[in-house]
Amino acid sequence: MSKRLFALLSVLIIASMALAACGAGGGEAATLKIVSSLPMTGASLTQTQTIVNAMTLRLEQAGGKACNGKYTVTYEAWDDASAALGKWDPAVETENANKAAADPSIIAYLGTFNSGAAKLSIPILNAAGPLVMISPANTYPGLTHAATGLTEANEPDVYYPSGTRNYARVAATDDLQGPVAVNFMVSQGVKTVYILDDQEVYGKGVADSVNQAAVAAGITVIAQEGFDPKAADYKALMTKISTSNDGAAPDAVYLGAIVDNNAAQVLKDKVAIMGDNQTVKFIGPDGIFTAALIEGAGADVAEGVFATTPGLALKDLGDAGKKFYADYAAKYEETKEPYAILGYDTMSAALKAIEDVCAAGGNPTDRAAINAAVFAIKDFEGALGTWSFNADGDVTLPYFVVGQVQGGAYADYGTFTP
Repeated sequence: MSKRLFALLSVLIIASMALAACGAGGGEAATLKIVSSLPMTGASLTQTQTIVNAMTLRLEQAGGKACNGKYTVTYEAWDDASAALGKWDPAVETENANKAAADPSIIAYLGTFNSGAAKLSIPILNAAGPLVMISPANTYPGLTHAATGLTEANEPDVYYPSGTRNYARVAATDDLQGPVAVNFMVSQGVKTVYILDDQEVYGKGVADSVNQAAVAAGITVIAQEGFDPKAADYKALMTKISTSNDGAAPDAVYLGAIVDNNAAQVLKDKVAIMGDNQTVKFIGPDGIFTAALIEGAGADVAEGVFATTPGLALKDLGDAGKKFYADYAAKYEETKEPYAILGYDTMSAALKAIEDVCAAGGNPTDRAAINAAVFAIKDFEGALGTWSFNADGDVTLPYFVVGQVQGGAYADYGTFTP
C-alpha cells in the first residue's frame, strides 16, 4: 500500500470515528441521559409514581429529542428506597449519586424526594462536573439558604465543596411552609398546638418552622416532641397529649413527618383517643398530603385532616397547568397528588437547559454547561406559572396549597402564601 493511500485511509477512518462520536454517523443522534432518584418503594410511592409519570409525559411531549433532533434524550427512574427500610435508604441514595457521578452520559439528576437524601447526594454530584440536581420536592431550607433558627451554622455551604452551586428545586421551602400552616391555624381559631415530628431532616425541619411561626403568631406551643416511627402504636402518646393543655386536649396536633414514618398509625391513634379531626384538628405538611395517608388510616379516620404542600390549587393554575392535568389524565389517570405538576416542571427545567446550551452554541454533554443553564432559567413559562431560579437555586414561587380530606380524598382548600 502506498504512503499516499495509507494516509488517505487514515484520514477517512478518523473522520468516520469523529462523525460517530458526535452522533452524525449513520444518522443516529447522540444520547443525553437524565435520571431521577426517588423512593419507589414504600408509602411515598403514591406521590413519587406521579412524579415519574409526569417526567415521562414531559419528555414524550418533546419527542425524546433535543436541539432540533441532534440529541436523543432518555430518562431512567431510579429507586432510592429499600425493602428493608420501606422508605428512602441513605445507603441506596449514596449509591445512586455515585453511580450517576461516574456515568458521563448523565447530564441531569432529578431528585431527591426527601431532604435528608439530598444532604447526601448534593456533595457527591457537586464534585462531578458539577452534575446538576433538580428536586421536585425537597423543602428543607438549609440545602440552599440559611434560615434563622431552622438551619445549621455551616449550611448550605457544606454541601458545595467545589464552591459552585449545582442544586435547584421547584418546591418552595419550609421556612415559608411553617408560616403558611400557622396563618391557616389562626384562621381556624387554633390557640394551642402540640407538635410532633419524625426526627428526620424534613419532618423535624418543618415542625421547627411551625413552632417558630406559631410562637410569633401568639399560638401556644404546648410542646414539640419527636416520636418513634417504628412504634407499634401511639395510644400512650395521644393519651398524654389529650390532657396536655391544662388537663384538656389542645386545639390541634401538628405532625411533621413523611407518610412512610407510620403517619397513618399516628392519625388512627389520635382519633381513637381525642376524637375526630374537627374536635382536635390534625394538621401536617406535604409529607402527608397524599392518598397513602387516607388509605393507611381509613377514609373515616382521615376525614377532616388538613395538610399543606408547595404549589397552587387547581383553580389558581393558568392554562398550562390545567393542560398538564388534562394531558396527565389522558395518558395515565386523573391524579390529585400535588407533586405530579412539580415533577413535570422539573423535567421541563432540565430540557430547557439542554435547549439553551444548544442555542448558545454550547455542548449539552458538558455537565458544567447544563448546570449553568439551569441556574440561568428566568421567567420560565411552566405548568406552575411563570417562575425563575434565584442564585441559591430556589424557585421564585412562594405558593402553598392547603388541602382537606373530604370524602376519602384531599380537596383543595385554597392557595396560601406566607
